[in-house]
Amino acid sequence: MVAGTLYLIPTTLGESPLSLIIPQQVQKIAAGLTVFVAENPKTARQYLKQLELVTPLQEIEIFTLDKHTKPAQLTQFLQPALAGKDIGLVSEAGCPAVADPGALLVRLAHEKGLRVVPLVGPSSILLALMASGMNGQAFAFHGYLPIQKAERGRKISGLEKESILRDQTQIFIETPYRNQAMFEDIIQVCEPGTELCIATDITLITEHIETRTIAEWRKKAPDINKKPTIFLLYRPRSG
Repeated sequence: MVAGTLYLIPTTLGESPLSLIIPQQVQKIAAGLTVFVAENPKTARQYLKQLELVTPLQEIEIFTLDKHTKPAQLTQFLQPALAGKDIGLVSEAGCPAVADPGALLVRLAHEKGLRVVPLVGPSSILLALMASGMNGQAFAFHGYLPIQKAERGRKISGLEKESILRDQTQIFIETPYRNQAMFEDIIQVCEPGTELCIATDITLITEHIETRTIAEWRKKAPDINKKPTIFLLYRPRSG
């Protein structure tokens, strides 16, 4: 028996028309599947409703993979693929398995000898890097920084030093309602010549991406409260 394929299916990053963000071929593949693994089944169903599904939505099976999922459950999620059925992985992060718990399922799929196929779609991390003007040859994504102010400040300072040492763009995110506190810590901790890119609402009609030095940002506060935002830090080498 031939095993099925695990398709990594990208989603939109907000309320954007699928036709503008998700390629037709990706929509076609997703529309033909009957089993999915999703971080949030509710939003996964909302996404699937926009497709021309081959199978009625109520007959589609969706497993939940989030931070509460136990490792033993992952094998169960892959059983349909091991039995020969193609399955899809979707997430809340645009591209599955990038800053996303779906990476655990992908790892297990490889261990089980399943074919894994990543499909084209929006990654807010890469789109922000592309538009930042910062070093795209060397970069690191750090996810969420510490919540406590003092610890977060030390982390930001460390990332700035790392950027200088490695000539590397440092990328991180924050829960939207804490964006303003993050911004204030960055401009307080970092040197005036360090660059900060703030990329907000990527792919949405309200998208705004701007790169300035810390000195320039100290004169201008961005409108990022409660908006999905990527922060990119880079200290160009002088000379």
